[in-house]
Amino acid sequence: MSNLLIGAIVAMVMALSFYTIGVFAERKQGRLLWWHAVIFWLGFLCDSLGTSLMSRISGGHFSLTLHGVTGLIAILLMAFHAVWATVILLKKDQQAQVKFHKFSLWVWGIWLIPFVMGMFIGMM
Repeated sequence: MSNLLIGAIVAMVMALSFYTIGVFAERKQGRLLWWHAVIFWLGFLCDSLGTSLMSRISGGHFSLTLHGVTGLIAILLMAFHAVWATVILLKKDQQAQVKFHKFSLWVWGIWLIPFVMGMFIGMM
């Protein structure tokens, strides 16, 4: 197994870990806090690194496949999610902080689709 592949796998598992912890901690606490936003950013950065490494392994080009399209949607949603969380916290919007977890769950669920798909593709 190549070092690039090992690095990509580690980065993607870290992204899953950060994102899952952030989303479910936010839900359990009942409001968006700064440390949740930091965790969302770390998840996004790990996902970006893992995606970049996987792209290098596969030849460095985007492919218009189900995995490619869902992966692109997921990474864009993660970026939007982290930015929006930061904006809500900067504005100190109490109502949005309480309701944000509903959006977080949707983004996490959508992100899982290409993550799981990538595992199956990798096993084949």
